[in-house]
Amino acid sequence: MKALIIGATGATGRDLVNTLLQDQYYTEIAIFIRKSTGISHPKLNEILTDFENLEEVFSFIKGDIVFSCLGTTLKAAGSKTIQWHIDYEIPLKFAGIARRNHVPNIVLLSAYGASATSQVFYSRIKGELEDAITALGFYQYIVFKPGTLLRKDTDRSGERITVALLNFLNRLGLIRKFRPLSTSILAEKLAKAPKMLSAGKHVIALEKIFDF
Repeated sequence: MKALIIGATGATGRDLVNTLLQDQYYTEIAIFIRKSTGISHPKLNEILTDFENLEEVFSFIKGDIVFSCLGTTLKAAGSKTIQWHIDYEIPLKFAGIARRNHVPNIVLLSAYGASATSQVFYSRIKGELEDAITALGFYQYIVFKPGTLLRKDTDRSGERITVALLNFLNRLGLIRKFRPLSTSILAEKLAKAPKMLSAGKHVIALEKIFDF
């Protein structure tokens, strides 16, 4: 099974790369990145990519499955226009090229609350991306909708506060389904899903992820 990954240098993406490299089910891993990660492994192929010109790597977007983990925050992006471009336009174009190259399967890392009708900008981006990829007609389409993620050495102060609050409430036995999920565990579940699920579309919602 040859896997293609975009978003391989993000927190979840990095853990996913490491997970797939250790999984015998995945025989080749192609990651599309702006600059080298410095990782050396016989299964790993780094494709240096200008994400503004994906057609330049068209011939490399071939394999058995796409893992789409690309995303950013509004703060990091600097504007809603740029965030929309990174979180919606680039992943959709990559997925479209993959389908043109007959890649049959895709796993999309979305988010809790994602909906094309959401009043929350971030949730609407993710929801519209989910719907647009549905229209591409992948043989197997798996959408993960996690909540708060535990990222190693995060520098996001808001995220640290949210995680601390949720952990406190969880210890009191409250809102258990919203407990934080580490990116390493999420990566394991992303890798596992294509092996466990049938053809068609599957949505792994927040309340299902921990038991998946």
